[in-house]
Amino acid sequence: MNMYSPEEMKENIARVREQIADAAKEAGRDPSEITLIGVSKFFPAEYAAQAFSLGLTDLGENRAEEMHGKKQILDEKDLHPNWHLIGTLQSRKVRLIAGESYLIHSVDSTSLAAEISKRYVTIETRAKILLEVNVSGEESKHGFTSSEVIEQIETLLSLPNLDICGLMTMAPIQHQEGEARTVFEKARDLFEDLKHRGVDEECWKYLSMGMSGDFREAIACGATHVRIGTAIFGKRDYPDPL
Repeated sequence: MNMYSPEEMKENIARVREQIADAAKEAGRDPSEITLIGVSKFFPAEYAAQAFSLGLTDLGENRAEEMHGKKQILDEKDLHPNWHLIGTLQSRKVRLIAGESYLIHSVDSTSLAAEISKRYVTIETRAKILLEVNVSGEESKHGFTSSEVIEQIETLLSLPNLDICGLMTMAPIQHQEGEARTVFEKARDLFEDLKHRGVDEECWKYLSMGMSGDFREAIACGATHVRIGTAIFGKRDYPDPL
């Protein structure tokens, strides 16, 4: 696993922020509208702490248990980033994150939303979530299809103790030129469509899309949150699947 020194990581963060600012300006947007999430998944907690200490205030993790563990370690160091769960969340693991001030990007079914709602009702607090949508049509991708989320949005909005703040999507990993932008445009159009279907406009503000290889296109299509891992942290060693 390649680990950057603080000086190298600081340069990486500055470079990515500059690229985000350039992409925003090209799209006629204010760079301050865009939240940079550093994806620290599979790296040690100390590396995530280093990134936060260098000014990266938002960190993303793929697994509930890894995020829970890292949060505990950083809390002990009095370091308190904004945590984002961006990977698949199993219903049985909702208990690990219930009550914490996470933004859950990956709510990919009504049943998962209902489980989150149930847990947060029990502890008398609210969960901030995004609905993960699969607008590319890839069978390997998780998420609601466009038609499913439109059909189920009324049910989702009726679940107590949920603040549904927007959508999350991913472009194909091996995409052809222009394909990522097409996916992001579809997600943006769906986001706008759902504004007229009863969502709370005070909450409905987030569009999470774009990673290291395609965040410029995502910003051009209205992304408010981009999820950047490799360009900041370097290449990671992937563990065996659970």
